[in-house]
Amino acid sequence: MEFREQQAIYLQIADHVCENILLQKWLPNDRLPSVRELAVDLQVNPNTVMRTYDFLQSQGVIFNKRGIGYFVSEDAQDKILAYRKEQFLRNDLPVFFRNIYLLGIGMEEIGERYAAFQKENFERKRLSKG
Repeated sequence: MEFREQQAIYLQIADHVCENILLQKWLPNDRLPSVRELAVDLQVNPNTVMRTYDFLQSQGVIFNKRGIGYFVSEDAQDKILAYRKEQFLRNDLPVFFRNIYLLGIGMEEIGERYAAFQKENFERKRLSKG
């Protein structure tokens, strides 16, 4: 995993864990890699992974079974989506709005491009699954 300077490493690891949950690599009640295992895999200090797990536990995404390890919560996907949506609306959307305003791009063009993006990226995937 390559880390970016703009965001704390423990939050980047949290994003990595959340992506694996959203991609259903780790399902509800699945045991997560131990702190040491994940630290070795990602080549980071175990304290950083512990901070990640503490953060995700405080968000209700994972839970700890004392002496056994960390597990994916039943409603982890819903909590991840709600958290990411809030982050997007608070942080990314204002930047997006500022850019389209400065560039003179109208909502009609955005709508057309978004519809094309959905058709190209998601309808094709549905057809290939079916």
